[in-house]
Amino acid sequence: MKNIYKIKAGLLVAIMLVANSCKMDTINVNAPTDADVLKTRDGIIGLSVGLRQYYSTNGIAASYFYPAVTSRELQGVATFTNVLELEAGGTQFPTANGSVLTLWANMQKLMNMSEDIMSNAGNISTITGGTLSGVMAHAKLYKAIALGTLATSFEKSNINTDKTGKATFLPRQAVLAEAIRLLNDAIAQLTATPVSAEFTTNVAGTNFNLKNVLYAFNARYNLMAGNYAAAITNATAVDLSSKNQFGYSSVSVNPLWNTANILKYYVPRAGFGLPASLFEAGDQREAFYITTTGSGSTATRTLKGFTTDQTGFVPVYLPDEMKLIRAEAILRSNGPLTDAVTLINEVRTQTSGDIFGVNAGLPAYSGAVTKDALLIEVYKQRCAELYLTGQRLEDSRRFERPAPPADFTERNRNFYPYPDQERITNPNTPADPAI
Repeated sequence: MKNIYKIKAGLLVAIMLVANSCKMDTINVNAPTDADVLKTRDGIIGLSVGLRQYYSTNGIAASYFYPAVTSRELQGVATFTNVLELEAGGTQFPTANGSVLTLWANMQKLMNMSEDIMSNAGNISTITGGTLSGVMAHAKLYKAIALGTLATSFEKSNINTDKTGKATFLPRQAVLAEAIRLLNDAIAQLTATPVSAEFTTNVAGTNFNLKNVLYAFNARYNLMAGNYAAAITNATAVDLSSKNQFGYSSVSVNPLWNTANILKYYVPRAGFGLPASLFEAGDQREAFYITTTGSGSTATRTLKGFTTDQTGFVPVYLPDEMKLIRAEAILRSNGPLTDAVTLINEVRTQTSGDIFGVNAGLPAYSGAVTKDALLIEVYKQRCAELYLTGQRLEDSRRFERPAPPADFTERNRNFYPYPDQERITNPNTPADPAI
């Protein structure tokens, strides 16, 4: 990552130990302890950098790809057990599946790193003003992302980590509510004390407007939670010209590139994995995200879009998501249908100018102007615009698309079971969903 705080080698090792839940067989007695790192200014700044880097690599790799197989955006083609189990889904999906364990564990680690910063940054006298507000709001963002990701994949989750391994679980609506509370707190914090230039230079970087990102995720999670007025308010607050992205290097590589081009476990399905009735021929976003060679039954597909470059960026969110959030929230709150149509057409008819190059190039909407018809259109547009962003499984449930066990065409699970490792160590682990 460019323009990020330079940390002494010994301190960096210590920070990585804080972020790593695995036990080390060899202990360096000269290295700072975890507690020492969390009590220093450099340690908190370094861990804040590590927090963003952890989510942008390990977090994205798990939360984008695994649910994409479940929601039929991708097809698992590797012969590894984890991939075969994801591809099959169904009622017999094993609780020992390694991919689901990785998704769960990565979000728990992200939550824990965030909590360490939130609990300690305010106690360090040399972290003040806009640097303190930035570090705290930044940590709240990533804890909210961890909670939101868990809520989209599991029926219940913890909202705090527990060092004894006995965390309690809450229903997903309560988990979303906690994510929203954190985001609201972070926005209020930055409104009262805007981030400092030091925070921007040393933590966020030049392509990450923290307040804008907070508004975007707050809009997303409020929509999921059914808080439509709040979803509209937050989506409207997002500056759509602000290009927020995660950067990578040859050491910390783009996880979409790595999975698509090195691991090669998954391939895209035709038409974004949608039934023929929901895919519109001529949608330029298909060619943006997917390369298709040949035709018919012999066609082969590979991922394109943000997967093509080892050090290429990945958007934190796509600006047109905010338009689709507003359109859906308007419809679900029985607002003006014409306002929803206008927002839908802003996404459909865009032929150029999208800051990330995601342009649909479709004609204006010509279907029925009814709430139900327009909601289907919003779903279609979300599936194309937000392809492989970790949102399809949640969308499929929210739009009440055909579901297993009666129908496996659009998703093969509703929620994941809890990993065996969690159940073995935590007596509070709930019963697994049937499917």
